Amino acid sequence: QVQLVESGGGLVQAGGSLKLSCAASGNIFSIIAMGWYRQAAGKQRELVALITRTGRTDYADPVKGRFTVSGDIAKNTVYLQMNSLKPEDTAIYYCNAGSWNNNNYWGQGTQVTVSS
Repeated sequence: QVQLVESGGGLVQAGGSLKLSCAASGNIFSIIAMGWYRQAAGKQRELVALITRTGRTDYADPVKGRFTVSGDIAKNTVYLQMNSLKPEDTAIYYCNAGSWNNNNYWGQGTQVTVSS
């Protein structure tokens, strides 16, 4: 089992920045990738960014150039630096971890609200 705890959400004005953190505990040796997802009201959960154990990163098109995922899975923590935030970035942001044996783990989520 893997436990994930997010922190760092909040309220920010459009154009501002926030940094989310995700701390993993438990069987972290099984994790091969960690990612950030978000779910806005009335919409499906969507991938925002991911980072693999080897350090490869990938981003959804709407956040490319504005968000940066970083961290080290082996050191239990990943981050999501969000710059130039827009009202459409408002959502609950979830940390996710995927294991080599196809288990998926989720954090409890952290609210990000961007005011116009």
